[in-house]
Amino acid sequence: MNYYTRQLVLILILITLVIIARPIIADDTNTQSNTSGSNTNITGGYTTTNNNTYQSGSSNDTTSTTTNNTTNTTNSTVPPPSANSPSYSSMSQDVCSLGVSGSLSTGVIGFSGGKHVVDENCERIKLAKVLQDFGMKVASVAILCQDRRVHEAMQSAGTPCPFNGKIGKEAQAMWDKYPELRPDYENHVKRTEIIEKVDAELLAQQLKEEEEEAARIAAEEARIAAEEEAKLNEEINNIIIIDPEPVVVDRD
Repeated sequence: MNYYTRQLVLILILITLVIIARPIIADDTNTQSNTSGSNTNITGGYTTTNNNTYQSGSSNDTTSTTTNNTTNTTNSTVPPPSANSPSYSSMSQDVCSLGVSGSLSTGVIGFSGGKHVVDENCERIKLAKVLQDFGMKVASVAILCQDRRVHEAMQSAGTPCPFNGKIGKEAQAMWDKYPELRPDYENHVKRTEIIEKVDAELLAQQLKEEEEEAARIAAEEARIAAEEEAKLNEEINNIIIIDPEPVVVDRD
C-alpha cells in the first residue's frame, strides 16, 4: 500500500467517524422526595415535601407545613475532546523542509498528525550556489534547468540549457532531437501545437492573398490587352489606301 493509498484510507475512516459520531449527553434527571423526614433515591427532578405535625397539651392544635421544591434539569451536551495539531520545526534555517500538520476531532475520538515535506526548489537553489562556488558554472546552470520554468526561460532567452556537455546551438539541436527529455515537455508540446496552428493559418491566408493578387494582375493584363487590341483595330479601320500613279518607262 503506497503513501497516497494510506492517506485515502485514513481520510475515509475519519469521514466515517464524523458521520456516525454522536455527542455525549449527560442524563442528570434525578428526583429527591422527602416526606416526614424520609429520604428516597434521587431519580429525576428534585421534589421535596415536608409534613410536620405538632401537638401541645390537651389542645387540638395541628400545624401542617408542606414544601414542594421542583427542579427540572435539561440535558446538557458535554464538550468533545480536542485534538491539537503537533508542531514541527526545521531546527535550522539551512534545511529545505516544511512542517505540515493537521487534526480532526469528533464527539467520540480525535486524530492528529504531521510530517516534514522536502522543498525541492530550495534544494536546487542551494546546490546551484555550491556548484557556482566551486567554479562549475555549466553544472550550476544545468541543475537549475531541471526546473521547467527555468528551462522555458532559458529557451525563450535564446540560451538553451546544457545537454550532455553541449551548450549553445549544439545543445539546442540535441533538445530538438530528444524533446521528451525536456522537463517542460508537456508545455513544449502545447506551445508547438499552437505555433504550428497559427503558422498554418497565416500560410493559408498568405496563399489566399497571393492567389487573389495573381487573379487581379491577370484580369488587369487581360483588360490592357483588350484595350490595345481595340485601339489597334480602330487605327486599322481609319487607314486610307492610296493607289500609286503608273510609272511610264521610255524604251527609246
